This record gives sequence, C-alpha cells and structure tokens, in this order.
Amino acid sequence: MPLEAARLDHPMGAGSDGGFRLDFDPRVRLEFHGSKISSDGGLLLFRELDETLGLHDLAGRSLRDTRTGKNGVHSLVGLMRQSPFGRLAAYPDVNDADRLSRDPVMRQIVGGRAVNDQAASTSQMARFETDILAPAHNRAALADLPGQWVDAMHDTQPPKWITLDMDSSVSPTYGDQEGTAWNGHFGCKCYHPLFVFNQFSDLKRCVLRKGNVHSADGWKDALAPVIVRYRSRDLMRFFRADAAFAIPELYEMLEAESYFYTIRLKGNAVLQDAVSHLLKRPVGRPPNYVRRFYHDFEYQAQSWNKARRVIAKAEWHPGDLFPRVGFVVTNLPMEPDWVIRFYNQRGTAEQHIKEGKYTINWTRLSCKRFRDHEVRLQLHALAYNIGSFLKRADLPEEIADWSLTSIQSRLIKIGARVVRHARKITFQLAEVAVSRNIFGQILAAIRALKPPPRPA
Repeated sequence: MPLEAARLDHPMGAGSDGGFRLDFDPRVRLEFHGSKISSDGGLLLFRELDETLGLHDLAGRSLRDTRTGKNGVHSLVGLMRQSPFGRLAAYPDVNDADRLSRDPVMRQIVGGRAVNDQAASTSQMARFETDILAPAHNRAALADLPGQWVDAMHDTQPPKWITLDMDSSVSPTYGDQEGTAWNGHFGCKCYHPLFVFNQFSDLKRCVLRKGNVHSADGWKDALAPVIVRYRSRDLMRFFRADAAFAIPELYEMLEAESYFYTIRLKGNAVLQDAVSHLLKRPVGRPPNYVRRFYHDFEYQAQSWNKARRVIAKAEWHPGDLFPRVGFVVTNLPMEPDWVIRFYNQRGTAEQHIKEGKYTINWTRLSCKRFRDHEVRLQLHALAYNIGSFLKRADLPEEIADWSLTSIQSRLIKIGARVVRHARKITFQLAEVAVSRNIFGQILAAIRALKPPPRPA
C-alpha cells in the first residue's frame, strides 16, 4: 500500500491492528477509518444545492486569488467551499480542518485534488481566511456574497413581495481582541454585529461592528446595498425595525424607494398625551384576559421633515395597575391592529439570529485582528444561507418544518462510508433519522430549484 494511502486509511497514527474490544461483548471490535467513514453524509445534499444554484461559481467570480506561487494544492473555490460547509456541519473553527481534511465527504465537497488526497489543513485554511480573504477588496466581495446568493435563490423562486428586518446582536469576546469593547446594554465585552434578513429567513447582509457602538450605527452601509438589489424587481417592499432605528433619514430613504415600513418609536410626553384616553383604567371589573386598544394619529417630531402616521397600542393585562403602551411609526394604510400584528412578526428576525448563534456558531470569533473577524462572520453568514436555502425547497412533509438546528443534527449528521472503484465513488449512508425515500425526495426538490438560464 502506498505511504499516502496508508496514512489516509489510518489517520492520527492508528495502525491496522489499533482497534478496541469491549468487555460487555468480546465479539465487538471498534476500528477507526477516518478517510473511509464520515459522520456528515448529509452535506452531500448541500453540495448538490450549491451546484444547482451556482453559489460558489459566484464566489469564484467575485473573489481575487492573491496567491502568487504556482504550487497551490486547492483552488480558491475549493477553499471557499470548505470554509462555509465546515461551519454548516458544526465545525466553526479552522482548528477542525486537520480532521476534516481526511473526511471523505469534505474531500468530495472540496473537489479537485482533495478527492484522492485530502482537503485543506488547519494551516492552509488559516492562511486562506486571514491572508487571502483579509484584503479590503476581498472583504468587500465577501460582504456582498450573501446578497448575490439570495438573488440566485430569488431567480428560481421569484418573490411577490419582500419584507426586510434589520436588527443588531451581540458576539461576546473573551480576550484583548481588536475592536472589542464593553457594552452596557448587553453587560459584557463584545462585538455588536448588524443583520438584515428577508421574510424567508435568508440573511441579505451583515456588518461586524465594535462593541460599544449604538444599535443603529452604520445602518446605511448595511441597508443601502440591499435596497439597490431589489430596486429592479417588480414587487411590493416592506421594512421593519425596532426603536433603535427610528431615524428620520431612514424614513426618508424608505419613502423614496417606495417601501412600506413599521418602526417602533420610543414614548415621550407628546405621544403619551395623544393617547391619554387609553391610559385610564376601563370601567368595571377587570376580565381575566388581555384587552387591547388602538389609536392612530398624525405626529411630527422636531427632527422630521413632515408629519407621519403613528399607531399606539395599549394593553391591559390582568393584575396590572397600568397599561403597556407602545408606538409604531408607519406609512402603511391598513387598520391599526393589522399594522401592529405585522410589526410584531419582526420577532422572527431574532429567531434567525439565535439559529445563527447556536447552530452555525457565528459568535465564534477568536482571532486577534478585527478584519479577520469580519471575514469569519461573512463565512458564517454564507454557511447559514446554505442551510436556509434548503428550507425554501419543496421538502417532504416529514421535514418541512425542521429548524436549522434539526437539519444539522438529523440530516447533515448522517453516517457515511465511502467505497471507491476505478470509475465510481459510492457513499453508503446510514438510514436512521432520514430514510432513503425522504432523502430521495429532498434530492429531487433541490434539483427542481435549478434557475432559468441567464440572458447572455
């Protein structure tokens, strides 16, 4: 057996006789074959999704390969696949790359020489993420890639309307990293990233920011490119955000771009006076359910260029002495209760952020330089979108409502054994959480997403 093949068959120095026996049943023998068996067989579905939508072809056209030598083992696109696919499979750090480099599924995903040799090592992935992708032009291209990928998804499933949700989040830090700062609201040292999602849970754009900036800081840098992307599409446009984004310049931009918006307002004396009739306790014995009252009126703050519609909601909860009052500024013409229900749906953006945190682990930012963290947040965003796109397919009823966490733990984490022949590579998959029939239906749904040919 050639030395390289022996090393791949028995990684980490395990010999052919390096198995283990178990006392409860001496017939049982455990052997480790890192290059023949994978725990991530379901990733091959996402590689098919990548091929169907041409996602990494877009990446290859957008990024510059700054390597000057001629001995590069893996292509730029291959390295780009290994980064987000590894994160999608719950390997959020380049420290995992040495083990993944021998994994047969990851080698197949990377392609090229990796199929018969191995994928990129930890040192190769570290150089890729901190040297090749770190220059300004590649960071700008990376920041634009989530939007390009979502556009590719829209080409195959054109939306009739679009709803954008903007929100900030926290990424705690635990060292003296560049740009980290104490944030009093979150009560920790952190970064303070900003996200823009659409109603399909796709992440359109994200921006990493220093930890001590205001929640709306840099909103235009995040939102303006997204608005430009939808400008040429014939659809209705909506926008939602919390009170941190109650900014006159934002209202004016949205109105100029024909967006309907609902943005929460912080209460003040003028607004409270306008709804004073809702603040009096209703006559009679309080019922054991929540009573809601609405009022809409025209309001113009001193910094606004014109008066705008404001909707107030007062909720009387059983046992409360005072009502819970909230205000929303909007240009929607619908009834007040409909507008408030529409605004409340922005809570789904918080759920998308939680999935990114706990499934993709995009808070894993352990470098020293701020620009390296910018790169890694974008790679996490791409991994998140690959998972999100699968949920847009016409999936079987059994898994149609799975969260990204369930997709990762039950669909991606499928045991797989590779059998290689001269002209064929076969992956034998375990049939536990996902049956052969469901797997086939998922594959058919992915192939049905193939977008129409682009005009020349």
